[in-house]
Amino acid sequence: MIIVALLLGALALWGASRLAWFAEFRDEGVRGTVLYTESGEQRATALVPLALLALAGVAGVIATGGWARRVLGVVLALAGVAGVWSGVAGVRFGGYAAGLPVTEMLAGRGIAVLGGILVAFGGLAAIKGAGTARRLGARYAAPGAKKARRDPDIELWDALSEGEDPTAGR
Repeated sequence: MIIVALLLGALALWGASRLAWFAEFRDEGVRGTVLYTESGEQRATALVPLALLALAGVAGVIATGGWARRVLGVVLALAGVAGVWSGVAGVRFGGYAAGLPVTEMLAGRGIAVLGGILVAFGGLAAIKGAGTARRLGARYAAPGAKKARRDPDIELWDALSEGEDPTAGR
């Protein structure tokens, strides 16, 4: 669930950066009046870096556990808040001239807000599940690491299966 939220959030933030966020008609002299637009990437320059941070967060969530995952979750939650702020800051709902791509402008900002919410949700979920979720490499412990105690009868049968005499050291 964390991974899906971060991936969808990153995709939404990147997609929002490609849509028009600002448009106006400008008098260009000889060329006449032309439509001038700016994309989300031009208006809110943090969108693409936030999307990349969310993608890096996917790898970080998979690779870490415990306190490191909690710290990463806080960073991702803050990145999600920044994504929401980018989409909300400067939006206006009226006073547009006819012929402007108003739907695209509002959709771009809405998609940025949605992406920020998804990234923040992924960060909060990473914080909540930091102690219980599995991490990369947890199955392979260092040779000197303590092994979990198991049932002695199972250990005897495992020793027999491996061709050892379980009673030799007793």
